[in-house]
Amino acid sequence: MRRILTSLFLCLAGLLSASLAEAQPISLDGSDWTLDYWQQGKTPVRGPEQMDGVRFQTVSASVPGNVELDLLRAGLIEDPQTDSNVYLLEPWESFQWRYSRVFATPATEEGGSVELRFEGIDCFADIWLNGHHAGSTDNMLVSHAFDVTELLRPEGQENRLEVYLRSSVLEGRKQITPSLSRNSPSPESIYVRRAPHTYGWDIMPRLVSAGLWRSVALEIHPKAWIRDTYWYVESLRPENARIYLDYTLALPPDFCTGSLKAAWRISRDGKIAAEGETTPDAHAGRIQITVPEPELWWPRGYGEHPLYDVEFRLLDAGGQTLDTQRKRLGIRTVALDRSEIHTAEQPGRFRFLVNGEPIFIKGSNWTPLDAFHSRDPEHLEAAFAIALDLNCNMLRCWGGNVYEDHPFYDLCDENGILVWQDFSFGCSEYPQDAAFQQAVGAEVRQIVQKLRGHACITLWSGNNENDASTRWSMAAFKADPNQDVVSRVTIPAALFECDPTRPYLPSSPYYSPEVVALGFDSHTLPEDHLWGPRGYYKDPFYSEATCLFASETGYHGMPCRESLEQMFSPDNVYPWSDTTAHTWKDPWLTKSVRESPAYGYVPKRNNLMINQVNILFGEIPDDLDRFIEASQTVQAEALKYFIERFRIAKFAPRTGILWWNIRDGWPIISDAVVDWYNRPKKACSYIRNVQKDVCAMIGDDDGKGHPLVVVNDTRREAAGTVEVTDARSGKRIFKGNYRIDANGRAEIARLRHPAGQGIWVIRYTVPGGCEVNHYLYGEPPYDLDAYRQLMQAVRP
Repeated sequence: MRRILTSLFLCLAGLLSASLAEAQPISLDGSDWTLDYWQQGKTPVRGPEQMDGVRFQTVSASVPGNVELDLLRAGLIEDPQTDSNVYLLEPWESFQWRYSRVFATPATEEGGSVELRFEGIDCFADIWLNGHHAGSTDNMLVSHAFDVTELLRPEGQENRLEVYLRSSVLEGRKQITPSLSRNSPSPESIYVRRAPHTYGWDIMPRLVSAGLWRSVALEIHPKAWIRDTYWYVESLRPENARIYLDYTLALPPDFCTGSLKAAWRISRDGKIAAEGETTPDAHAGRIQITVPEPELWWPRGYGEHPLYDVEFRLLDAGGQTLDTQRKRLGIRTVALDRSEIHTAEQPGRFRFLVNGEPIFIKGSNWTPLDAFHSRDPEHLEAAFAIALDLNCNMLRCWGGNVYEDHPFYDLCDENGILVWQDFSFGCSEYPQDAAFQQAVGAEVRQIVQKLRGHACITLWSGNNENDASTRWSMAAFKADPNQDVVSRVTIPAALFECDPTRPYLPSSPYYSPEVVALGFDSHTLPEDHLWGPRGYYKDPFYSEATCLFASETGYHGMPCRESLEQMFSPDNVYPWSDTTAHTWKDPWLTKSVRESPAYGYVPKRNNLMINQVNILFGEIPDDLDRFIEASQTVQAEALKYFIERFRIAKFAPRTGILWWNIRDGWPIISDAVVDWYNRPKKACSYIRNVQKDVCAMIGDDDGKGHPLVVVNDTRREAAGTVEVTDARSGKRIFKGNYRIDANGRAEIARLRHPAGQGIWVIRYTVPGGCEVNHYLYGEPPYDLDAYRQLMQAVRP
């Protein structure tokens, strides 16, 4: 008993000292900032000594923030979300900006240090504190920390902080080389490490912003402190898990072996799973830990997602806690079983394994939450709720975006959603010189070290469509993307150093040497992006696609009337027509694939939607509400068809699909299933039905009838009943039972191909309830009113 009480006392004492040692960062966020701005000249201002003679204007500013939001609050610009107003921001791209504020010097212990930390600066910046240069930045995508201990005034006195920002566009133009200028109408983006979408994309406007877009804080450190801890699974056995803990310390100059101690602990729900102590003999070390009978972390549908609490404490020789770092650990292993090529002669592989179990992937692409990234946190909860509602088990963090912050990955950890993480490169060929590789290597190492502790991250991917882009701009030269230093050398070298536990895919889609040898034939890709003609969704491009895994595919769908009335001024809501009177500044073109004025007049998305509606329903409604209904129906049926086509062929041979995309990051007309205003389109209800863990579906007639298939994406056997009826006649087509093995698939019946057009209603029971699905049979065009009436029968 005495031993137990002593242990309990020491535990409580340790927790108390740990809490005292965990000093919270001192936030510099808020509205106490001022923002000065002026036109950047040939010689940009990089510090206070160059401000003499500069004529600038001033507004108040908020941090985190973007400069345009401060201008908007000051009434200096029109709302960029309305009509084509976003183009009115282009002149501001060549301005310089100065953020400034004062703050009091915090208390520090003798020998301690203070770091000034910027979680996100957009983008080229010089930081000055009390008239002294603290450091510079040139990357929007990573955090920046500067030791300012010697620059601070005595405790309690005021300090002046100034951040000078230069134009990303003008700085980027200094680096342009002829060989890389063919990438896009925005070649100034290639050398600049910022989110690619900010220069214009088919889902986001051109908005090359500036600002302190994530938090700014002071971090107070003791003489010795913990830089980082990395907890990861080395191996899993039935009886235990072997965990490695890698730690890195900041040590004082007088450090000697034995002057510090460290204690670590793994617990869950207050129960200790493993604990121990060590004596650091250097600034970095590794500890091997065994966790008996671990509770394994599984992706959504396949099991629970338990997270262990892990703690590492640094102590002085007397046992006093100096610093503590707490994180969470999901005990699991991940792997990607893939081949370099997929052909009829050499059937390929592309499947994810978690804890050795193959996982059928059904999910979506995670795209920018906002063109003004300082507002990202405002949208996270609502956007993530969509992924949960639609039962996604994977989200692909698309390479045209910023890297999400910890709260996103925390949500994925807690809810069992796997993450496919692209690095922030997209649709371009990037510089191959040594200086650029050094910058990329530093970026990748920082991002990987920041995120690698999250159980959800399953794959690192080098970029979005860079391999494919060589076919667009270099097709005549037969350029081989496997010669790309960024994705084939720099990134994997950083991963080898920082996270060898996860698989790596050089590009998405990846054109391996074997694929290139066959002439870049996309039919040989194990994993592909299925962006076809986007006319009829059962075009052979989709119905005969051979890839095993589709990491992008989507269809356009109109937002609802309420959203259109918010994104357009009253005179521009409707109608839109393709006439020569329209220019690239037409509001409907702005909201429909307006990447850059350099592309000229391209009414692509509007015309595609008109064509899609006409194909499926044989009309182009003049009434706005009717057109919206028709367009949303086309999108819903298309996405349903894509998902079902892959699920029906589960593991024989298909392994997953990530449709495009969850939610708009700007008021636009797009492929997203939820618009900027968080209003769902019809596709949401259709996807929700076909992404159930246990789902009954009907496929197209392959000459042997329509397959009625039930899939089971759980690790438990599933059984129930299935009934198929015709919505028009009420006639029963089939009734029977099913029983499916864990993580299995079963073909229940073959249904005779019906005459004419109609809808089959599929009602089936699952453990715990009843579900309903439908199958649209016949050939288009369908009558929209008849379709609407028949769908009334498709109800739970």
